[in-house]
Amino acid sequence: MKAIIKNILLTAAVAASFGVSGTFAQNTAAKKIPTEQDYYRIVTLPTPEGVELEVGGLALMPNGDLGVATRRGDVYIIQNPYQLNGALPYYKKFANGLHEILGLAYRDGSFYCVQRGELTKLTDKNHDGKADSYETVYAWPVSGNYHEYSYGPVVMPNGNMMVNLNVGFDGEWWRGKSLVPWRAWTLEISPDGTMQPYATGLRSPAGQGTVDGKYFYAENQGDWVGSGYIMQLDKGDFAMHPAGLRWAADPSSPVRVRTEDIYTRVNARFNDPEGKIEDRDPNRPYKTLAEVSAEVKGMKAPAVWLPHSVMGTSTSSLIQIPNNDSFGPFAGQVLVGDQGQSRLNRVFLEQVKGQSQGAAFTFREGFESGVLRLAWGNDNTLFVGQTSRGWGSKGQKNFGLERVVFSKQTPFEMKAVRAMADGFEIEFTQPVNKKSAADPDAYGITGFTYKYHPVYGSNTIREKTHIVNAAIVSEDGLKVRLVADSLREKYVHEIKLSEKIVSANEANAVLHPVAYYTLNNIPDGTKLNVPKRKPTPAHNMAGMDHGNMDGMPAKSTAKAAPVAGVTLKKNQTTMPAGWTKADQSINLSTKPGLKYDITELTVKAGSKIKLTFTNGDDMPHNVVFVPADQGNVVGELALKLGLQGVKLSHIPNSPKVLYNTTLVGPGSNQTIYFVAPTKPGTYEYVCTVPGHYLVMKGKLIVQ
Repeated sequence: MKAIIKNILLTAAVAASFGVSGTFAQNTAAKKIPTEQDYYRIVTLPTPEGVELEVGGLALMPNGDLGVATRRGDVYIIQNPYQLNGALPYYKKFANGLHEILGLAYRDGSFYCVQRGELTKLTDKNHDGKADSYETVYAWPVSGNYHEYSYGPVVMPNGNMMVNLNVGFDGEWWRGKSLVPWRAWTLEISPDGTMQPYATGLRSPAGQGTVDGKYFYAENQGDWVGSGYIMQLDKGDFAMHPAGLRWAADPSSPVRVRTEDIYTRVNARFNDPEGKIEDRDPNRPYKTLAEVSAEVKGMKAPAVWLPHSVMGTSTSSLIQIPNNDSFGPFAGQVLVGDQGQSRLNRVFLEQVKGQSQGAAFTFREGFESGVLRLAWGNDNTLFVGQTSRGWGSKGQKNFGLERVVFSKQTPFEMKAVRAMADGFEIEFTQPVNKKSAADPDAYGITGFTYKYHPVYGSNTIREKTHIVNAAIVSEDGLKVRLVADSLREKYVHEIKLSEKIVSANEANAVLHPVAYYTLNNIPDGTKLNVPKRKPTPAHNMAGMDHGNMDGMPAKSTAKAAPVAGVTLKKNQTTMPAGWTKADQSINLSTKPGLKYDITELTVKAGSKIKLTFTNGDDMPHNVVFVPADQGNVVGELALKLGLQGVKLSHIPNSPKVLYNTTLVGPGSNQTIYFVAPTKPGTYEYVCTVPGHYLVMKGKLIVQ
């Protein structure tokens, strides 16, 4: 109860600090604040006992039944997946014995699925409800590497099917390589089994789909890829990751980019497709994707970046919302899943100077496992297939199948953000309070981009705060035009709205007040003649998280609490003065599936500890020691770091953090020194990377 009262008072205080009318503050304190659940309800489909429904593919059948493929190689047909009249859905196994299905489509009476090494057609020829024909449509080589996942198919308007192939790992196992032909490529396959290489530059393209008939795919952060994104991919494009260029000279390849086109323009040395990649000169400035693509004809830029850790950690399926009001006010926009954070994001797309770009927003969180596959039901509810095996997810279950149902109530949201010649235009789903929305200090805009380099991921770089000179509200209150200084093409722009932006009746604040707009091109048009403004304290505070300030960015010099008379940095990476040796040395590493290799460490109270953390996984991790039952709390604080999260190693500035490593990349290690707590008991260690902290943890037992 104290926490509820505190939050109500805090909300009212924040409203007052931004000059919001007393009516809004009173309304907020007096009524329940709307949540995602009020507008988009999640309904869980029950699963029969013994069915391990690790969803790898979803496909709607013409009669409304749902085809579900699993990573375990089975295909089920679910009758009554809508649970009409309270009846349970009925599961019938249609096919089995396949190899890790990661995509499913239904056409002309047959299912088509992509398993590890082929596109397979499944047909029930004798109409007994089970597949009796397993036909190879097209097969591709496999090396046997575990990371050679295959995804699809997506059926295109011309009837051909698109398949995406993952990179593999070899030697430097976290560095993506195309070990056999067409790995890291999109393949276009006709129903008769004819294959044409379509595009390359892929790394881990788990999601794909069509938007207005055009082919899009979703990518994951990794080497060469600073963050997740979605991209419109045309035939002959090179996306970003150079591994697939190994096959670009093949006579059937439409790609004209070559390996040397990339490596001669970035700060790296490259010998051959199997060679090791190294920094040429650590002092040589890095480049961005925009800088390299400007020099390389045929290189494609993302349509929309999904900032890593802020909007997800493992980008998955994308699907276009029906072009009507059956799923709310976002007709024609795109939903993008995220496996690591068990969530859906929403993307508004527009074409500017012939190139796709647009804004990304949070849409719905709280799924029970990692979101991997999406499909519309015949009632325009959204089926969400989920799995966490091998990857881990914020959702705590190993698998799941749920439906998202629109409540028919319209949330107060940013419906769209459009680029203008001198800033952005925000369109809302409901009219805004014109007085509060006309205050430029209610908006914050920060531009940033990522490095393009052969290491894993990237911090946000070249951040710049853009002053909002004017906020001009339309007559109907549905649009606000923001005039801002010096916006940069090829940069992502974070647009934050403060709680001051409320609906016209002052009933609600914006449900999701942050958008990330990828500004590939600034459109032509008239620029408004408005006075230039100087930054103000209110401008700098606009859009900040005004909750518990515990968790604001940490400084590298943060000190741990004195233990046994010794005060060290929380991230003490050199042996402290006065130590001749540690009392105990510990080696900690990782295991696949977001796990530490040791989940219980025992130390003596007040002893000197040397801990070496080696990351053997294919994504960055850290180790953060906290008091008992505080791992999730610190993980939630790390989420609030937003764009600064990666730079700060996802370590919040909190007394709950006792000591920690920084982010340790794949194949790297870090040694820290600390003094064990003097009070015996059970403590925790946890990886605070968003999406990891709920599952990647262990116990520190102090005796």
